[in-house]
Amino acid sequence: MASDTYETIIVDRSEGIVTITLNRPHRKNAADAVMWSELLTAFREVASSTSDRVLVLTGADGDFCSGADVGGMDKKSDDAADSAEPPRHQLAAMRNITDIALALHRIPQPTIAKVRGVAVGAGLNMALACDMVVGDETSRYSEIFARRGLSIDFGGSFFLPRRVGMHKAKELALLADIIDAKEAEAIGLVNRIVPSSELDAFVDDWATRLAAGPPIALAMTKRLLGNSMNVTLEEALDDEGLSQTVNFGTKDTAEAVRAFLEKRSPNFRGQ
Repeated sequence: MASDTYETIIVDRSEGIVTITLNRPHRKNAADAVMWSELLTAFREVASSTSDRVLVLTGADGDFCSGADVGGMDKKSDDAADSAEPPRHQLAAMRNITDIALALHRIPQPTIAKVRGVAVGAGLNMALACDMVVGDETSRYSEIFARRGLSIDFGGSFFLPRRVGMHKAKELALLADIIDAKEAEAIGLVNRIVPSSELDAFVDDWATRLAAGPPIALAMTKRLLGNSMNVTLEEALDDEGLSQTVNFGTKDTAEAVRAFLEKRSPNFRGQ
């Protein structure tokens, strides 16, 4: 089922899998103000949904996302100069980006970025904010900010070192090189690189497997791993114990036990 309520993104839902497609192909899916606003709404809708079991984030027509629409910035500056309204403080504008990055990161369901073509700047960091990143042979990646006279944003300073380590993160961010799919896989920037003809089927398989999983337990595991670098071992173990206590009280865990004894696949309902 497709949503027709958005101007710059397409939202499709099928059997627990929600796919959000960035849809400004004439700009390599660069995000303008409208797209940022629509992504915030869509991410929050997914996070609050009990029927959405997994999110796939991708781009239209052969590219993932070329970052923020820098080409539109000059027009915005000209419009602001001609307007009687006072210009908006840049920090306030950047806090909108903060809200969107947090909304994506806080989605309790598993998230997969499916990448073709370019994923650069905020587009790369949007992919890295997902739990898993799968690209095809055409995909190219860059923390391109320095080439634009900018510092890293959309959570890149948080996600990138956790993906590739601090020294490699500094290399990628300070030199702003564009790397190909093979190098991205070698350094751990992405989970998998697959042939272009197999990308859709590969991501569909992962998404289907995740959608069939136990929603509460997966959300708990995602949260535990997300917090793992911010807690001590003792705190991690305590959090694990609390999470398992919750899980043991769910119908899904009881269903998993019955399915094991009956030698069948469990039917998890998120209860």
